[in-house]
This record gives sequence, structure tokens and C-alpha cells, in this order.
Amino acid sequence: MAAVRSSCPLSYTYSLNKLGPVLLSSRFASGSTRSTGSTGSDISSSSSSSGPLILTAKNLKIVPETTDLTELEKQDEIIQRQRKLSKTVVQLKKLKPTSPGLRWWRKPIYPYLWKGKPMRSLTIKRVSQSGRNNSGRITVRHRGGGHKRRIRLLDYERKIPGKQTVVRIEYDPNRTAHIALLKHNETNEYSYIIACDGLRAGDVVESFRLGIPKQLIKEMGGKIDPAILSAKTAHKGNCLPISMIPVGSIVHNVGEHKLGPAKYCRAAGSYARILSKIPLKNKAIVRLQSGEQRYVSLEACATLGVTSNMDHQHESLGKAGRSRHKGIRPTVRGVAMNNCDHPMGGGRGKSKSNKLSCSPWGVLAKGGFKTRTGKNINKMKVKDRPRGKNKKSRQ
Repeated sequence: MAAVRSSCPLSYTYSLNKLGPVLLSSRFASGSTRSTGSTGSDISSSSSSSGPLILTAKNLKIVPETTDLTELEKQDEIIQRQRKLSKTVVQLKKLKPTSPGLRWWRKPIYPYLWKGKPMRSLTIKRVSQSGRNNSGRITVRHRGGGHKRRIRLLDYERKIPGKQTVVRIEYDPNRTAHIALLKHNETNEYSYIIACDGLRAGDVVESFRLGIPKQLIKEMGGKIDPAILSAKTAHKGNCLPISMIPVGSIVHNVGEHKLGPAKYCRAAGSYARILSKIPLKNKAIVRLQSGEQRYVSLEACATLGVTSNMDHQHESLGKAGRSRHKGIRPTVRGVAMNNCDHPMGGGRGKSKSNKLSCSPWGVLAKGGFKTRTGKNINKMKVKDRPRGKNKKSRQ
């Protein structure tokens, strides 16, 4: 779903079709990525150090200095390792254990989040189905109950050009990432987007998806200067076609097709890497958070930076009641059920008799029904995600 749209307030002379793929070098990106007057940690796109780059959540570079795939893989491995060890560094909110449910409750501190209600015009009513289909039968187990919610209408396409100011950062109960309320500087229209890490109230973001504005071309002297173009556009929170993003950059909200919405890397703390570009095929190779490499269109959208709420992995609910507030019902073991409810149920005590482990529908858990029958015929997939021992070594 997308927010309310209006006619284009700015005049654009160069569309993506006329301009063609703009292939920028990563060395052109320089300067801070935060606008004047904003607060929080910077994600700088330039560095004076010539030694090996050690990345953390604080100094993560959205536009690296190198495009070597081996070096980028090493950086991603460092990020994965540091995320596992970041629990001892992250400031987590704790409460005095006056009850068993508060003893293990942990939550990251978000002082910048809006404490009021969302904008009513950008939300719709959410009807809970409790895991039932149109005939009333349970198709998704462990769903039901929970607090009432309203669906926030997010702009996944970012087709409205012009500068937009971040009004506030809000919590969204329907996703793990935080969302940002934007206000257009010319039309005064509001819209919601998925916030990137480090985005704060007062920051200015812009979408260049429909092309380069006339004013920016005048600033470059009537011609496209890659250095000035990269310095003006390569900031976190900006939505660009992949053809205008340097190779090796960190992006999120990645689209798949031209003029299509963002589909990949929308969860909290997730990001993708642009590995290479193929102008002849009008495609780019992107490595997703899982390690899978896919083809996407060069005219597809992507937002620079990492998705917000990177410390979501350290959150601990503390008790079963908080899962019920989220609409998650308990998961009961098969041996604890009756014989009529599960093949492994019934009997005296905790015995499952001589039966093999299986699902409630009798499918064997070990050596039973298989879903992968052969080679994946998805033509958009370049390399499958790591599995088994390869996955463990990558993490």
C-alpha cells in the first residue's frame, strides 16, 4: 500500500530512459550524510584512513571505498560477528524484578521515538482473522487475540520527487523496523516510509526515482558531473534507482522491477549489497541479508543505509503474556496432546510409544515429505543462500 500521491511539483528534464544507467564510482561519494541541525550518530561516506576497514554499527559506511568483492565479504562477516557480540554493548532497559515476568524483560532504549498516536489519515483499520480462512478453518496455527492495531500506509515506491523533511520517528506494531513520517517541503503532504538507521526528526531526504531535477542540473553547469551528482544524492534515506548507486553500497528497501515497490530488506537491521552492474542486460546483482544473490533491474528503487531498529535482536519479552499481546498463541508439543489431536499424543505419561516424530498431519519430521525436488529454476537467482556448514562459517 502507498500513501496519497499528488502531481509532480518539480520539473524533470532527464528521465531514466533518456539518461541511461548512471554508473558512479564509489570514490566520488564524500561528506557527511546528515543534514544541518539534526542529531544522532553519523554514517559517513568518506574516510581518511587507508588501512583495513573495521565496521561497527556506529561507523558503518553506506558507500565503501573499495569495490573488491572479497573485501566486501570480509566487511559483512565483521558486521555479522559484531552483531552477535553487541549485546554486551547495547544499552537495554531493565526493570526491578518484582515479578517473574519482569526478571528477564529487556528492551532497547529509543529516546527518539514518538510517544503519541499515528496520523489518522495514513492508517486504516486492521481486521484480525485469527489464522482462519473464508470458511472459518484454521490455516495458520498459533494466531489469535492480541491488541487492536491499525495498518500504517507506507510509501514503498517513493515516486514523489522533491525534498521531504522527517517530522518524527514512530513505532509500528505491524513490523520490526521503525517508520518515519515525512512532510513534503512544497506540497506539505505527509507520508510514511521505513526509517533507516540514524534517521532523526529534522533530517531531509529526497527521491530521485523519476530522474534528476532541473535545479540540480543547473548547479552542475548544465551537464551531469558524477562527482557533484554523487555528493548530492548519496546520503542515507534517499531513494535512488540502482543505476545511480555506487557498486558496493549498502542499501535497503530494494525493489525488483522498474516502477515497482520495494520488496527486499525491509525488516529491522537488514541491508543488501550492490555487487555489480550489467548495463547491457539492464540488471544489477544484489546480495541480500541471507547471502542470496539476485538479479534486479537497474531502474528498480533502493534506499541508502541500513534499516532502523538494529538492536531488535536483543529484545526479550520476558513472559508469555507479552506474546499474547502481539497476537501469538502458545505452541503445544505433540506428546502433550490427546490421541485425537496429534499422532504422537495420548498414552500414559510422556510416552509417544513407538511412533516416529511427525507433524500433526502425519508427515515425518526426519526423511519425510521433501519440498526441494531439484535445482532451483528461478532465473532471477544468481547464487543460492548458504546452507548447512557454509551458513555456519559465514555467520
